[in-house]
Amino acid sequence: MRKILMFWLLGGLLSLTACGGDEPVPKPRAQLRLEYPPPAYENFHDPRLPFSFEKSVYARVQVKSDSTFDIAYPQMNARFYCTYAPVRGNLRQLLADADKLTYKHAIKAEGFAPPKIFENPKNRVFARLNRVTGNAASPLQFVITDSTARFVTGSLYFRSVPNYDSIRPPLEYLTRDLVHMIESWRWEN
Repeated sequence: MRKILMFWLLGGLLSLTACGGDEPVPKPRAQLRLEYPPPAYENFHDPRLPFSFEKSVYARVQVKSDSTFDIAYPQMNARFYCTYAPVRGNLRQLLADADKLTYKHAIKAEGFAPPKIFENPKNRVFARLNRVTGNAASPLQFVITDSTARFVTGSLYFRSVPNYDSIRPPLEYLTRDLVHMIESWRWEN
């Protein structure tokens, strides 16, 4: 009997001391805060390409040939893959091919934002920016043309699994850079 009493007394004493301490406090909700440097631009021109534009100082342009070039953003693991093609009476076909690329992402897309249209008749720059929402591999595509002789298309890809919530902050930053690039675009004669 004495052993049973000691057992219960020791068990009760242990349970009283084991439950002490601070009450657990849940972690506060927080948003991921990504900070990017303020926009700064510099002129870009390569003699192999018939155009120039202002690019972000944080981007690197790699000209692969007289028809392909990339604009890389190493800090964001992002890259615009761009192609130049001369227009030879096939502008409608070039635009249709660019649209096909955009709509290939419909499988993973939640939707498409209305295209943003740019027109600068003085400099013969006409462009369209398409934005795909959702977990699409390429959330941003663009075309730039002078409508008669030159045509450029580009698509943005991130080196990560497409998760729209994760790529949205850099996507907004890159969209602003792309808009500036389009607005500063000049065809070389």
